[in-house]
Amino acid sequence: MKRNIILFFVIITGFVLQTTLFQTLSFGGISPNILIIITASYGFMFGKQYGMVVGFLCGLLMDVFYGDVLGFYALIYLYIGAANGIFNSLFYQEDIKLPLLLITASDLCYSLVCYILLYLLRGRFNFVFYLRNIIAPEIVYTIFVTVFLYPCILLLNRTKADAGYDSQRER
Repeated sequence: MKRNIILFFVIITGFVLQTTLFQTLSFGGISPNILIIITASYGFMFGKQYGMVVGFLCGLLMDVFYGDVLGFYALIYLYIGAANGIFNSLFYQEDIKLPLLLITASDLCYSLVCYILLYLLRGRFNFVFYLRNIIAPEIVYTIFVTVFLYPCILLLNRTKADAGYDSQRER
């Protein structure tokens, strides 16, 4: 129950940060995708099903406030959460390399799917321009924010069992 309450506040805070603070801190119209960070983090921390639920909720928020079609972003984020949940068995709390790699891959997949479904099908074929001016800067900015945001998400989701494990390791 406590984890669900924390999750609710993390999603709402991430959405508010993504749509307000980081919109004002955008570079050339590019801002980090905080909801991808949250979806990917919860996916590989807690598994496939939890990642799907978090992804669906994050995507639903994007659909309700910014989407043209209800369910478009929800489905994309759901798949991203499920894909990251596959790596739950490789999750190690002190290692930040795997989360950075997975969040990078998740943001790249998200951007590519959005390009294909929102631009390519409308006849806009300038992929190199989109890759150089939108996808790559967003990935770099998202990874930069991940370095600071991921430890906070990890700290919020430590359980008593994790703390007991850490204290046992220190002895």
